[in-house]
Amino acid sequence: MAYKCILAMLKPDLTEDVVDDAKKAGATGATIIAASGTGAHEAKTFFGLTLDVRTDVVIFLLAEAMIDGVLKAVEKAGRFDQPGTGIAFVLPVERTAGLESQMIRGKQD
Repeated sequence: MAYKCILAMLKPDLTEDVVDDAKKAGATGATIIAASGTGAHEAKTFFGLTLDVRTDVVIFLLAEAMIDGVLKAVEKAGRFDQPGTGIAFVLPVERTAGLESQMIRGKQD
């Protein structure tokens, strides 16, 4: 089976909605990593100190056939049509390990 990976960088207050809507679109789970970063507009400063810009990186590993539906759900729930809310992109996955146990567990649920 061919897999692809969706990486979404978004505001932490949107993460729960993004993951929930991605699951409704067929994703079975996600990995969430807390991060910080800058975008097109640099972080705001306060008395010369840069304020930390928090972001979450949400990773979905999906069968290739599921990518379009889940990506649309991520885009909508992440409010990516609004500036500064986040971005998502798809990466090819060449090989995987450990998915067999996930697939068996998913069939049992």
